[in-house]
Amino acid sequence: MYIKIHRSYRNVVALADKEIIGKKFEEGKRQLDVRENFYKDKEVTHEEAVKILQLQSVEDATFNIVGKKSIAAAIEAGIASQESISVIKGIPFTLILV
Repeated sequence: MYIKIHRSYRNVVALADKEIIGKKFEEGKRQLDVRENFYKDKEVTHEEAVKILQLQSVEDATFNIVGKKSIAAAIEAGIASQESISVIKGIPFTLILV
C-alpha cells in the first residue's frame, strides 16, 4: 500500500493498494482514477497504515481510500465500515469526512 498525506487546513489522507496505483476504472458514468501523484508517497505495511489512519482520525483528517487491502486497513483502524464502501469495476473505495 502507498499512503500520502496532503497537508492543508485539514489533512487529506490518500491510501491505495500498490497494484492499482496509476490505473483508471470506469463503470457507466462513474470513474475511479487512482493517480500516482495523489496516492503514491510512502509505501507502508498493513500495520503501519492502520496506525497512521488512527492517528490522522484524531487530527480531524479526511480520507480517500482505494483497494481491498487499503479498505481492510481502514476498517481495522475504525474509520470505515462496510456501509461506507462503494465499488467500481470490483475495486472498493471510500471517502471519509471525520
